[in-house]
Amino acid sequence: MNPIRITIALACSYFVFAIMLNSVGTVILQAINSLDVSKTQASVLEGFKDLSIAIVSFLVASFIPRIGYKIAMLGALLLVAVMCLVVPSIADFWVLKALFAAIGCSFAVMKISVYSVIGQVTDNANKHSALLNTIEGVFMLGVLSGYWIFALFIDADDPQSSHWLNVYYLLAAIVAVAFFSVLAAPIKSPELKANQQSQLHDFIDMLKLTYQPLVLIFIVSAFMYVLIEQGVGTWLPTFNNQVLKLPVDVSIQLASLFAAALALGRLVAGQVLRFISWFSLLMGCLLAMGVLVLLVLPLTHDVDGSQVKSVFDVPFAAYMLPLIGFFMAPIYPLLNSVMLSSLAKHKHAAMTGLIVVFSALGGTTGSIITGFVFDKFSGQHAFYLTLVPIALLLITVSIFKKITLKPQYQAASSAE
Repeated sequence: MNPIRITIALACSYFVFAIMLNSVGTVILQAINSLDVSKTQASVLEGFKDLSIAIVSFLVASFIPRIGYKIAMLGALLLVAVMCLVVPSIADFWVLKALFAAIGCSFAVMKISVYSVIGQVTDNANKHSALLNTIEGVFMLGVLSGYWIFALFIDADDPQSSHWLNVYYLLAAIVAVAFFSVLAAPIKSPELKANQQSQLHDFIDMLKLTYQPLVLIFIVSAFMYVLIEQGVGTWLPTFNNQVLKLPVDVSIQLASLFAAALALGRLVAGQVLRFISWFSLLMGCLLAMGVLVLLVLPLTHDVDGSQVKSVFDVPFAAYMLPLIGFFMAPIYPLLNSVMLSSLAKHKHAAMTGLIVVFSALGGTTGSIITGFVFDKFSGQHAFYLTLVPIALLLITVSIFKKITLKPQYQAASSAE
């Protein structure tokens, strides 16, 4: 087995999906501008993406090993490539819905395959963690690249033009590179166990977990976090364009600061956790998020960035709002880590299923609520609304901490 070729294939595939998945905010803005849809209508794109991830990841998790990871990855990339070629020729909102449904389905297959293949090319926990972090780092690089790739195809002087859809021809070419890298990679078919559990059995195991108080409060916390992240991240390009009056291309480029802030926040949190407890860090981050929202949003009133030509000329408030991502960044990984370490190892797969499902539901809910409030009231009202889930998270994280101190969860953690 050639681990380098496999690593390249995994990295290329994740890079592609990082661009696709996180383009939803940009596509929502452009659908509003060029396809004549309302903000409420455009917000459903998040649902087509997230719900397909949740449903497909659950349905196919136990089936993918039977067909082989390589075939599954090739099939996922092929579907996305075909949809990328179809979108510019049709140029209608319904095909964007179909595109994000295809992206969600394909990413569910890809994520399960990639995480499983990483185990094939690593032989100890340190190497596994190192490769996984490398792949996730490439994912974040794809997120940042995506904003700039889309901005290249948008005419700031004619934002109503549908020529921006030609970006999907370039994306199809990038997907093709990933496809051939996977094709060339010596990815092994998994060895199947004779006593492998059925999908029904896996589903029942997952449902049983929800009866545990710790899992229930975790689900609420994860749901609230993703509601905030997707609500802000998805609608930030539209906020920059319609509230701050920035040109479309600059609005999208500026939104990349949110992804950069998330990446930096997670790197910094890894170092800070050497000195303070996870609970102290989470509470501090939540309070900082609330303060930032209250301080920055009043600065966005009466801002007119219509004369701005580049990201270096934008008003101060436009730089500050994406920084909420810096304080938001550590919350989700920390909650997941504490939750999984509080359960026995044989329950991790079922718990991961719950994480994926409720994260997807939270993302969809956040985008739709934010889009509705943005449409009916204003962008400021929509972003002020994030104070509600932030306040609820302060409560649920406190309860979460209290439950993890119970003897049965501390015993599970020490058994790990």
